[in-house]
Amino acid sequence: MIRQIIDNCLPFNQPCVFCAAGNTAHGICRACLADLSRLPLEICPRCAHASPFGQLCGRCQRHPPAFDQLHAALRYSYPLDAVIQAFKYGKRLELAASLSFLLAELAPAATLQPDLVVPVPLARTRLLERGFNQSHELARAFAGRINAPLDHTLCERIRNTPPQARLNRRQRQENVRHSFSVNHRLDGLCVAIVDDVATSGATLEALSLALKKQGAKRVEAWVLARVFYSKT
Repeated sequence: MIRQIIDNCLPFNQPCVFCAAGNTAHGICRACLADLSRLPLEICPRCAHASPFGQLCGRCQRHPPAFDQLHAALRYSYPLDAVIQAFKYGKRLELAASLSFLLAELAPAATLQPDLVVPVPLARTRLLERGFNQSHELARAFAGRINAPLDHTLCERIRNTPPQARLNRRQRQENVRHSFSVNHRLDGLCVAIVDDVATSGATLEALSLALKKQGAKRVEAWVLARVFYSKT
């Protein structure tokens, strides 16, 4: 109720993060919300990549990922990609609330209510360079929306790996292998990990594996946007 009052109160109205139009809810106007690229109707129930008839894709059948399910809100395409880039590299932290709204409202519902929300951590040197962790900001707003506790100190990135953007799938997997540590046991818990974009899923896979080694019963990955390739 408080959120609705704020969203509809003139002094708190914010311009649309996509087109700058006024009179928005959550900083996104209705026209832009309708125009955002949704996921294909038929996706793999495990990794959220395109899959005929919505069946488990061949890759997940051959090599099941450590995460139990990937929840993606939208397709990574314009204009969402530009807003994510501004948020991530332009230090536009005020975008976290609007982006977390998209994640919480448009991603498929969780199978189980998470016991814990965890952002994908940055290496310490990368955090110092950037000044903030965009996944932490997104996870903090997302955890508030789904009423789940956030723990940003549970996981650490123990290797400062090169950026994933220019690597192929196999290189991405090798790049993040053994990159994360988890500080304490999570026996029987359902953990939600949050990141901005999923491309190959290698980072989510590596972090999920570390969480399960510490006893997590279920790990679900939540991303704002999913990259889709022409071939699966």
